[in-house]
Amino acid sequence: MKKKQFAVIGLGTFGYNVACELGKQGLSVLAIDNDEEPTSRISQFVTQSVIADATDDKAMEDLGLGDCDCAVIAVGEIETSILAILIAKDLGIKNIIVKCLSNWHSKIAVKLGASQVIYPELEMAKKLVANLISPNILEHIELSKDYSIVEILAPAKYRNKAIKDTDIRSEFGANIIAIKRKVPVINKDGQSDIKEEIMMVPGPNYEIKQNDVLVTVGRTDMMEKLKG
Repeated sequence: MKKKQFAVIGLGTFGYNVACELGKQGLSVLAIDNDEEPTSRISQFVTQSVIADATDDKAMEDLGLGDCDCAVIAVGEIETSILAILIAKDLGIKNIIVKCLSNWHSKIAVKLGASQVIYPELEMAKKLVANLISPNILEHIELSKDYSIVEILAPAKYRNKAIKDTDIRSEFGANIIAIKRKVPVINKDGQSDIKEEIMMVPGPNYEIKQNDVLVTVGRTDMMEKLKG
C-alpha cells in the first residue's frame, strides 16, 4: 500500500507541530515555509523541508505538491492562505485542511474548496474553559450535532459499584464504551512503574474503581448534564 503523503504549508507554531507529529508517525511530509529558520529546524523530523513561496504556483508544482494526498495550510496571512488554497486545489489535492484566522477567512476557504477549517486557538480556549468549569471532564469529542463522546473521571457515587448498579444509563442515557485505569507494573528494568489499561466495552458486572476514567457516549444534551 502506498504511504500517504502530506504537505504542511506554513511552519508557525501550529504548522510546525503538525508536521513534526506526522513525521513521528513515519509518514511522508513535505514542509514548506518562506523562512529559513523553521525549515532548517524541522528538517530532521520530516521527509523534505523547503524554503518556498506558497503563492508561487510554478514553485509548488515543481516541489510535487500535487502528488500529496493532503495539504495542511497553516500560514499566518489570510491573502497567502487563500492563494495557497487555490494552488493546492488546481494541483488536484482533494483533502485541504486550513488553519483559519477568522469566520470570514473560514467562509472563503470553504468556498474555495477547503475540506476542513480549524481554529486551533479557539479550540484550545474552549477546552480550557470546559476544564475550568468541569475539572473532572478530561475530553469531549463531538461525533455529530446530537451525539458526543465524553471522558470523565469516575464520580464518587459510581466508585466500587458495578456498571449495572449505576444510574449513568437510566439518568443520563449514556453508555460506557471503555474504562481507562492506571495499574502498577514492573517494567523491563525491574522497576515499579504505572501503565494505563483500557477495558473496551466493559460488561454490566465490571466494577468501577477510584481514579477510573469512564469513556461514555450519548446525546450531547445529556452529556452536558453528566458533565455537570
